[in-house]
Amino acid sequence: MSKQRISYVPLEKMTPEMRAEMERCAKMGTPRPESSAVRAHVPGAFWSFANSWRDIFHTGVCDHAIKELARLYVSRSVTCEFCGNQRSIKAAAAGRVNEAKVDDLMNFEKSSKYSEREKAALAYAEAITWRLDTDDKFWERLRRHFSEPELVELGCFIALTMGQQSWLRLLNIDHHQVMAGTTASMAPGFETAEALARAKASENYWAKKDRNSGKKSTV
Repeated sequence: MSKQRISYVPLEKMTPEMRAEMERCAKMGTPRPESSAVRAHVPGAFWSFANSWRDIFHTGVCDHAIKELARLYVSRSVTCEFCGNQRSIKAAAAGRVNEAKVDDLMNFEKSSKYSEREKAALAYAEAITWRLDTDDKFWERLRRHFSEPELVELGCFIALTMGQQSWLRLLNIDHHQVMAGTTASMAPGFETAEALARAKASENYWAKKDRNSGKKSTV
């Protein structure tokens, strides 16, 4: 495994409030404890992310499942394996995000697995992630499906997750290393350290396929 670039802060060095948030991460995931344990080096960074994630991902005005698809689109685009191997429990429980959809993310415009609203949201994520130029037609499409408050929240969320994932992918952190023993929010087939290792060794592992085929397939 590649060398980890920034250490995890031990739980015993965190405040009670931070430990409570770490417990939530272990039980609910997205984020899992490892990324939070890195941010814990700076309490302001820890809470800034935790509070923003709560307010514009887990809650808010835009559909949570739409935001989860956008999050996973970013994971596939920047090849953040740590984030890409997680799933939102809330979105999965609602039946709104499944593995067939996830596997078709980089081909979303041509896919029959997404609604027009979902495709519009993913086009928004694509434009932000790949810094694409947009025109009136693009914004007319978005406005057919989303209100202005929804567009603000979705845009802020995509920007937040893109920045975090672009950073986290550099750190070589992985799951089942902090507060190990929970399967919360892990993608199917990644629930344990052993399963994670097997999945990553497979030739069909999504990150290997994306690196070999090129990620920007919808443009």
